[in-house]
Amino acid sequence: MRVLILGGGFAGLTAARRLERKLPAHAAKVTLVNDVNFMLYTPLLPGAAAGTLEPRHVVVPLREELRSTELRLGHVVGADPERKVVRVDGIDGGPAVELPYDQLLVALGSVSRTLPIPGLEDHAMGFKTLSEGIALRNRLIQSLELAESSDDEAEIEALLTIVVIGAGYAGLEGLAELQDLASDVIDLYPRCRIHGMRFMLVEARDRVMGEISPDLAAYATAELRRRGIEVRTSTTVERVDADSVTLSGGEVVPSRTVCWTAGVKPHPVVSRLGLPLDGGGRIQTDRFCQVAGHPDVWAVGDAAAIPDPARKAHPSPPTAQHALRQAKVAADNIAGAMGTGHRRPFRYRTLGVFVDMGRHKAVASTLGIKWRGFPAWFLARTYHLVMMPGFKRQLRLVTDWTVGLLFGRDASELGQLGHPPSLRQGLEAQSAGGTTAPAPPAEAEPAGTGIEAP
Repeated sequence: MRVLILGGGFAGLTAARRLERKLPAHAAKVTLVNDVNFMLYTPLLPGAAAGTLEPRHVVVPLREELRSTELRLGHVVGADPERKVVRVDGIDGGPAVELPYDQLLVALGSVSRTLPIPGLEDHAMGFKTLSEGIALRNRLIQSLELAESSDDEAEIEALLTIVVIGAGYAGLEGLAELQDLASDVIDLYPRCRIHGMRFMLVEARDRVMGEISPDLAAYATAELRRRGIEVRTSTTVERVDADSVTLSGGEVVPSRTVCWTAGVKPHPVVSRLGLPLDGGGRIQTDRFCQVAGHPDVWAVGDAAAIPDPARKAHPSPPTAQHALRQAKVAADNIAGAMGTGHRRPFRYRTLGVFVDMGRHKAVASTLGIKWRGFPAWFLARTYHLVMMPGFKRQLRLVTDWTVGLLFGRDASELGQLGHPPSLRQGLEAQSAGGTTAPAPPAEAEPAGTGIEAP
């Protein structure tokens, strides 16, 4: 029997590990398809973006966590449920293949949801992937460097203004961590310190963090404002330009760094799998995580509209907590369909939420108990430490957090990582820092360099 899992995030990895324990190795071949060989622990992305955590310490290498599951790197491009095959393109231009299955689990997750706002896709940055988080950190450091050497007051103001759109988990935690980073390094930039940085959080609803209770949201808002962060609720964005943002009411905010975190949507390939979708583009399933009309197909996570036990008429919210539990239920039911164990429904109800705002402050709600300040921050860090797969990863998190308590954060801008200069550019095109420098014009090249053309 062939079990095929699409997606290696929280749900995909959890389901694969569960199936390894449930199914005898000789009874089934489990294959996991993902476009990268790691799982991003998304709740810790703000820490990686702000330099609190080493980026490699917020990801989990899939091959380290999987014992007998086959990992196949590729991009899912479509499926044919009638023939029981999934079409996968290889990475870096590799050949496309069709992977057959007897049982299919779709755990493709979500991507950032954008709106038709002029200039948004051209000038705003996302905050969903590791590369986006690191790019945001590099942009902040680079903005400080440029502002420090600029004499144009308007340019300095735009460089030192950070606007985050969307006050959910990602937006609130991300902005709080970035402001914490800026406060750690701004003493290295005397002119920027005198001018000061401006941080703004924009939310279309009437309060931040609709996922938590109003009193905890009010505490979070007050804490952000105490730090000097502008919180604009009941405010929308009308336009994003290269150096400004236009808000509802016509206010123009100078800014060269705009981060969009206003919601997610199912991965676009979900619509090309030939499966029934609900109005929000999520795969329709029953409470057993089984896709309607397809007894051999299951769906979990952000891409699945699994009925929420807490709200019967609504699908489960797209959170890591729900994805983990759904994956375990789906894995058990797949094993049951293959003769091992029994079917069971998804019954999980949210037990708590954590919103880490850095500076030893957070808000949390666990089993009906509300927490604020340092106790909530300690609970949030403890929870994420326990939930991170693998003892080695947990130890690395503790090490990073401990070092962060004793030393300031690094102010290096590492945007060149992953983009090395080509040897074709020649040695003279590299700067003292090892980055690519503009090549001199051909007529200015000195004669007799000692390098002969082949």
